[in-house]
Amino acid sequence: MSSDKKIARALLSVTDKTGLVDFAQCLARHKVELVSTGGTAKTLRDAGLAVREVADFTSFPEMFDGRVKTLHPKVHGGILYVRGNQAHRDQAAANRIEPIDMVVVNLYAFEKAAANPDARFAEIIENIDIGGPALIRSAAKNFEDVAVVTAPDEYGPLADELDLNRGLISRETRWRLAQKAFATTGIYDTAIANALERMEPSMPGQPLRFNDHFPETLRISYPLVQSLRYGENPHQHAALYRDGSGGGIAAAHQLQGKELSYNNLVDLDACWDLVQEFEEPAVAIIKHTNPCGVATGVNLLEAYRKALIADPVSAFGAVIGLNREVNGNTAEEMANLFVEAIAAPGFSDDALNRFESKKNLRLVVVRPANDARVLRQISGGLLLQDADRLGLSVADLKVASNRPPTEYELNALLFAWKVVKHVKSNAIVYARDGQTIGVGAGQMSRVDAARFGAMKGVLPLKGCVAASDAFFPFPDGLETVAQAGATAVIQPGGSVRDKDVIAAADRLDLAMIFTGVRHFRH
Repeated sequence: MSSDKKIARALLSVTDKTGLVDFAQCLARHKVELVSTGGTAKTLRDAGLAVREVADFTSFPEMFDGRVKTLHPKVHGGILYVRGNQAHRDQAAANRIEPIDMVVVNLYAFEKAAANPDARFAEIIENIDIGGPALIRSAAKNFEDVAVVTAPDEYGPLADELDLNRGLISRETRWRLAQKAFATTGIYDTAIANALERMEPSMPGQPLRFNDHFPETLRISYPLVQSLRYGENPHQHAALYRDGSGGGIAAAHQLQGKELSYNNLVDLDACWDLVQEFEEPAVAIIKHTNPCGVATGVNLLEAYRKALIADPVSAFGAVIGLNREVNGNTAEEMANLFVEAIAAPGFSDDALNRFESKKNLRLVVVRPANDARVLRQISGGLLLQDADRLGLSVADLKVASNRPPTEYELNALLFAWKVVKHVKSNAIVYARDGQTIGVGAGQMSRVDAARFGAMKGVLPLKGCVAASDAFFPFPDGLETVAQAGATAVIQPGGSVRDKDVIAAADRLDLAMIFTGVRHFRH
């Protein structure tokens, strides 16, 4: 007996109607009876297709504002009974249950509703689909007899198969669709559970109220975006998955260039995250997740020139992030440097024309993402923490030294503090107002970080400022910074030897600010 199944009747009930009419027309060509609900039925009728209402199919009306329409034994019985089981066939006949051979369903847009900050509690609850997941699970369970279609991107391949096989769908296809269907309901239920766990139970008309609790169970459901050529190294397999937010590097739109690699994506995330710190035009040039040049300017071109000159050698083969649309003038200069990838909110037509000849250069358009928490894998488990989004204002600062910083030093210190937050610890950043001068990243001691940052300085360090991501445990780190040419320092404070460090700052005539905030980045 053939494992191919004839599609004689299809139930269609979709929220996303993209491509629906074309697919339904294909079904109609193969003499498939169309059964549908509400808005889906109207869309099909408006296209001139014959449709049987679910209420006629079940002899039971839709009820409770559409909350109950397909939750009926004639619907689920028609999907679930096993065609090759004589007892099932007898029961179906006795109860006048007609077979349904295909279920075409996609779900209420719960994630979109839950992401709306202006949504009301009742609106979120109403966007929890009940009938849709039930239909999908019934059809997927009985994949031996029923095809389940959960996404518009399946319509084209299925239409081709129906046309090629005269209205038949293969077992292989039905199994693939069932696998995708269970994944769909799993993702949907995860999204609901995750969203509701963060919400306080408000009254129906009230706005949403959220708690900051960590979940009792961490549910992770990220759909596959693409397999990558390899991971950090060629012998490692890798793939990219994304959440449902629609923002960030995982959801970036690539305009040109080679396929993005694992390392490209990690570096793009680092540079994009860094430039989001600044309201003014900003550019970050990244190598191996650490900045080799960061700058702000009155426009992107000025910011790019300042970032590049900070460390032009390390910038070769870098990844660059910008927080404004890239224009033609900036692209003209950037095209003179070998760059792996560029992330920006957009690229002007002039910029795209200038980059067009650099076929391998990856250009990605990124939308901001509101990642409130950060996930990291360790052997045997996962770590979850709040994202490091704590800002800093002048009112938060404490002048620890006898000499307060000048206005120029203060502006430079605040800039350096934003940058050092994105440098692997132990970290020291030397900067002037709106420009890094030297970056000491990922050293085992803070003194070495200070020395290395000074060694990396291409521009003169005399008169610069320095930022430290954590406190100076001894005066020696501060002394190294002063010897390099810094006149002011910003650091968290909090060492048991703060008095010794403050005394050293006063002896060296350094202005020193305590923030009370540490920015380790491991």
